[in-house]
Amino acid sequence: MEWLFAEPWRLMAAGFILLVIGGETLVRGAASAAKALSVSPLLIGITLVGFGTSTPELVTSLQAAQAGSPGIAFGNVVGSNIANVLLILGLAGLMRPIPVDARAFRRDAPVLLLATAACIGAVIYGRLDQRIGLGFLAVLLLYVLITFVQERRFAALPEGERLEHEAAAKTARAPRFWPSLLLAVFGIGVTIFGAGWLVRGAVEFSREMGVSDTVVGLTVVAVGTSLPELVTSVVAALKRQSDVAFGNVVGSNIYNVLGILGITALAAPIPAPPEMLRLDVWVMAASALALVWFVRRGRLGRGQGLLLLAAYAAYVGWLAWTA
Repeated sequence: MEWLFAEPWRLMAAGFILLVIGGETLVRGAASAAKALSVSPLLIGITLVGFGTSTPELVTSLQAAQAGSPGIAFGNVVGSNIANVLLILGLAGLMRPIPVDARAFRRDAPVLLLATAACIGAVIYGRLDQRIGLGFLAVLLLYVLITFVQERRFAALPEGERLEHEAAAKTARAPRFWPSLLLAVFGIGVTIFGAGWLVRGAVEFSREMGVSDTVVGLTVVAVGTSLPELVTSVVAALKRQSDVAFGNVVGSNIYNVLGILGITALAAPIPAPPEMLRLDVWVMAASALALVWFVRRGRLGRGQGLLLLAAYAAYVGWLAWTA
């Protein structure tokens, strides 16, 4: 049992804990600050929650790229996208069936598939350079602008006004902007520390155990940085806020590819691990296609959630068997 208390495991455990605390604090502070500015609750869920829960992946990939571990930087994004769909939505759907907003689904599903295809294209190309990074960020900016315009138009409709009045009525006390902003900044700081410890521990673990950093990035680091999404989606499912549970995962997966890989490419261009073409990027693509197929009729049921969880168990089992 001595290996359990080795330095890499202590660092990764501490990093996990800080990522959960930082991610949750960041999302809470950012959402409160947006409410204080009277921003649409729907827009908060699509943008701030998605960006907020993806912050651990961003910081982790940037630090991994600068540390010369492209396998962790790339594997973190691909593994997080796989875990978001198969593990997180699978668990949320198994706990409670998730109805899906058809209006948002028609907008977000094509972007999710486009981002997935772009990630696969970058791996096939073999390198994540600044041109690709700029392209990814341009598509992400266009998506956010389209989303903003659509949500503003929807809010002006009678149905949108009714939903916003209901959301405002549930808030007994309006949050203050500056305390909320400070809370979000604190969450970012905690997330940065947690990501640094997690990457350092993961790199040391892979070197000591003779496991490639790509496998570590696809599993340990990916699940660790996806914990904010896991907490958010499970809590949302339990509170019957299905739009938050589903939108959080879809939005995070879009941001993971277009935002995180885009920013990482601008900061530190890295080679794409060729071994990911054997299985991992295709599992990511299959999980995205399965999600779109499952919710095409406006619902993710318990049986489908169980299938997603089983697929994730099989994937992780295969990684462990072939490591």
